[in-house]
Amino acid sequence: MTDIHNNTVRPQKRSMKGVAAASLVGSALEWFDYFLYGTAAALVFSEIMFPKDNPTVAMLLAFSTLALGFLVRPFGAVYFGQLGDKIGRKKVLVITLVLMGVATTLIGFVPSYETAGIWAPIMLVILRLVQGFGAGAEFGGAAILTAENAPVNRRGFYSSFPGVGVYIGLLMAAATFAILTRLPREVFLDWAWRIPFLFSSVLVLVALVIRLKLSETHAFEELAKAAEVSKSPLRDLIRTERKGLLIVAGSQVAQSGVSYVYQTFVVAYIVSTLHMASTVGPTAVAVAASVAIFTTPLFGALSDVFGRRAIYMFGAGFSALFAFPFFWLVNTGTTWGVIVAMTLGIGVGVAAMLGAQGAFFSEVFPSKVRFSGLALGREISAALAGGLAPLTAVSLSMWAGGASWPVSCLAIGMSLITFIAVYCAPETSKRDLGEFRSAADEAAVENVHTARREVPSGTAAQN
Repeated sequence: MTDIHNNTVRPQKRSMKGVAAASLVGSALEWFDYFLYGTAAALVFSEIMFPKDNPTVAMLLAFSTLALGFLVRPFGAVYFGQLGDKIGRKKVLVITLVLMGVATTLIGFVPSYETAGIWAPIMLVILRLVQGFGAGAEFGGAAILTAENAPVNRRGFYSSFPGVGVYIGLLMAAATFAILTRLPREVFLDWAWRIPFLFSSVLVLVALVIRLKLSETHAFEELAKAAEVSKSPLRDLIRTERKGLLIVAGSQVAQSGVSYVYQTFVVAYIVSTLHMASTVGPTAVAVAASVAIFTTPLFGALSDVFGRRAIYMFGAGFSALFAFPFFWLVNTGTTWGVIVAMTLGIGVGVAAMLGAQGAFFSEVFPSKVRFSGLALGREISAALAGGLAPLTAVSLSMWAGGASWPVSCLAIGMSLITFIAVYCAPETSKRDLGEFRSAADEAAVENVHTARREVPSGTAAQN
């Protein structure tokens, strides 16, 4: 039930374990698809999807297609975010799952440049754009789904489950390539790399069945009952929630940018610059993801105790301080050095930010524009930071003659942006997610009521 006067939602009894599990499984399977592309861009696409005249240029082109998927994500965030605020969270999560699943499966059928010429990279880019468009609302929708159903005192813990799903997807993608890269290189590049893309169709069907069984969130149901659903969520968002958008966008910079430097650039760096085996990178990412599966909900739970800002700033601060030690470990050229670096970078720094993020970002916005705000703010930053960071890292390393110190400086810069953004944000952990309106809207309504009370009755009668 909803009290229209104070906008407080009293949740019905629903299984939070079921909601969290469904959010986790769906997120894991969908992000498995997305991370497959990132790993393949580092290990496969530069080899078979572009001309082989210049390996460095081919690597830049492969990472450029990775960036394109990020750059289209804000468009998906705008489209699906508004849809989620109009028709509900569940329906949008089903649509994005199907969209990403079909695109990922079709990538497994794209022919090589040697077979199809220029049509190979064209088909790859189109499918990557479709994949990125669907991903624009995936994490935001899953986070909102859990946050709007969770009890206040455990919202951080339950809202970290989509982040856990991200790492399960990352683990599955990295582990798959860690196994496949052990095959003869000719076999791997010829057909074996296609196996996980084709198999993702089965996994997406499983996730689809799970998501179809979900119920809509309490907050959106109450929003609809009160006839408070926004007719133009994007317009309302820009009008009343510009500060929230900036906070979310700034907070996302390090979580997205630093993690993709680790997961994509470093995987390529240790092969092309350090001349290590191609199995080392995926193996290190898989170990790091295994650790993050446990540390992410731990940090989510800690955010329920110490607040979202404290945990998020810890993650950003750790990522800044660890930027140079990360590459000192990697540059030892040892497998264990790479694994330890990746585990600490992802399992501590990035996981702390991701663990607090689902609840924090959901709490920044009122329910009528929550999906639009979370998705757009997060994905604008993901496009600029996550999409361009690996490409920027490659360019900086080339400029420095293969040295890693400029990439460490890049990671520090992104981490400081996030630290400052979160520092400037209010603490949100106790906010009621059933609030329909923003503070600006509530103030406007109160001003109208005040003005009406102040109009003399005689004046009103004359008018």
